[in-house]
Amino acid sequence: MQKKKFRDLCRKRKLSKEATESAVKAVSQFEKHLRTKGKSFGSAGIEDVKQYVSFLVSQGSNSMDRLLALARYSYMVKKNDYYIYFAGILGARNVLPTISARVAAIAGEEIRKRIFDGVELPPLGSPQEEYPAVTDCVMKRLESELSPEMCKKALAGNNHNISPEGLRRERERYLELGNIDRFLKDLHRRRIAELEELMAEGRLFYEQEITPQVIDFVRSSQEILSGVRQGNKIYVTKFPYSPKQYLNEADPTMKRYYACHCPLVRTVIPKGKPDVSSTWCYCSGGYEKFLFDIVFDEEVDVEVLESVLRGDLRCRFAIKMPEGKLKKQG
Repeated sequence: MQKKKFRDLCRKRKLSKEATESAVKAVSQFEKHLRTKGKSFGSAGIEDVKQYVSFLVSQGSNSMDRLLALARYSYMVKKNDYYIYFAGILGARNVLPTISARVAAIAGEEIRKRIFDGVELPPLGSPQEEYPAVTDCVMKRLESELSPEMCKKALAGNNHNISPEGLRRERERYLELGNIDRFLKDLHRRRIAELEELMAEGRLFYEQEITPQVIDFVRSSQEILSGVRQGNKIYVTKFPYSPKQYLNEADPTMKRYYACHCPLVRTVIPKGKPDVSSTWCYCSGGYEKFLFDIVFDEEVDVEVLESVLRGDLRCRFAIKMPEGKLKKQG
């Protein structure tokens, strides 16, 4: 184990000394577990990771801190398949609780209770396959209790709890350029440069593996990882969850699976058209619009134009610019 390098990473993450040593211990215990199988962190496969996480769940040792430690170490040593798996099982955790809080704010506590009381999340660390049934239950209740527009509004929030502080520089850049069209073009240029740098370093873009083909795909449309304004709307096409596989897949069902980011529903896509309502994709719309909430310094509206849950091969959104922001565009 690269303990010194990992301790340095933990310190950069502003973990306390105790938390850092706990993270080092978590990785050491995983390595010890692998040695009993004649394997190492470097030689083990993704099935070994899945089995170990399942073991932690069964033992009640599946804490968020432990799983985050394993994810961070995986990213540090460029075990990208491990990191993608950890990101997938951890990324689903706070979405439904956040939507629950948003429903309370929008529709009141009584309606929130009618929708979410009795809904139990799978244990932390559970595979993604255990989430779609819960999502389907929540969606049926949401669509029963709320009007279509209220349902969409409840879903289209910052459900991944992205820090607005991390996006303040984008608002500053927008104000510096003084024009949304110039901002979107500049953002696309910067995103491509970032992808090129990550590819050269062998690192992921969030959970995405970057290849020359993937960069060409992003370069082919400003809607991907940025947006294109037409009138008072900004059109955004979502970057596929597994872009390398997506671009090389011919089967439409699997192409939709590789496109989908959502850990709460994506595993049912290979089985055919999912039962989960496609209105759920307004949650993804909320993720895409959050950048523009910050850029425009007010919450904006989003419309789902295409989504894999509807049977489309991609997810595409229209983000409405606020009144008064259209001056001096073009």
